[in-house]
Amino acid sequence: MNSMRVIEIREPGGPEVLTEAERPVPRPGREQILIRVKIAGVNRPDCLQRAGLYAPPPTASDLPGLEASGTVAAVGSGVTSCKVGDKVTALLPGGGYAEYALTHQDHALPVPAGLGFAEAGALCETHFTVWSNVFMRGGLRGGETFLVHGGSSGIGTTAIQLASAFGARVFATAGSAKKCAVCLELGAEAAFNYRCEDFVDRIRDETGGRGADLILDMVGGDYIQRNIRALADDGRLVQIAFLRGAKATLNFSGLMVRRLTVTGSTLRPQSDLAKARIARDLRENVWPLLETGRIRPVMDSNFALAEAAAAHRHMESSEHIGKIVLTVA
Repeated sequence: MNSMRVIEIREPGGPEVLTEAERPVPRPGREQILIRVKIAGVNRPDCLQRAGLYAPPPTASDLPGLEASGTVAAVGSGVTSCKVGDKVTALLPGGGYAEYALTHQDHALPVPAGLGFAEAGALCETHFTVWSNVFMRGGLRGGETFLVHGGSSGIGTTAIQLASAFGARVFATAGSAKKCAVCLELGAEAAFNYRCEDFVDRIRDETGGRGADLILDMVGGDYIQRNIRALADDGRLVQIAFLRGAKATLNFSGLMVRRLTVTGSTLRPQSDLAKARIARDLRENVWPLLETGRIRPVMDSNFALAEAAAAHRHMESSEHIGKIVLTVA
């Protein structure tokens, strides 16, 4: 096949700017694989890119889509880790909203035993993000107290399950009683409805006044100072997004006196080598949990590729619980 269906961003704007089009099938470079996409994951960064707020790296596809599952359709001359026909799930630099997508060979992982393409297509963006920020950067250890905001999101449901599986005490915030109940089912010790509860007071109540050892936050804005208050001495705050804005006024004396750490990262701009290291960690530490069913992606909804705009509207409504995906093939 020489051409493929894709979803383009016609111009920066709302979901309506996502347009179905036809493009040539890309060819893999030396260490790249070409995936015939079955399922493409839908993530917040896709919506930010569509709105003109998150430009792709210079060498990446301009099409949205940062994760996909499917079969290997072609490989570059230097590929040694997989072969044509392999079933894979992969982190992508972009281009997932298409019938074919390219990625580095080291950013693809085998579809875990017992999972279909739909669930596999919902794995990589959240698992790469959570593993690298909660465990590699945040250093979460068994027995520590962990708080994740947005516990019912794709990131949140993944973080709750992984932190619980590795022995942490897990707490979460969410925006409704239903969403809080889901957090509890996934392994959270308690979940706080941020619409009617103060998470700072609640996490301190639940920990005997001590606070959280690690907080994973994607909200930002006024949450930043509140997160500082919610941390235990020697605690760590890891920031991965700013739904309420990237600016806040902070009193840094508290960080010094209580020996706090504030850090953060974004996944997409990191080097191929850095992403390959995350992939190796996931295969060793997390893929066995997926294959035994100890953890599993929480699936919200599945839209056709041509319904990408509807998928984005659903994402931005914040009504979803878990992952939204597109069926491509």
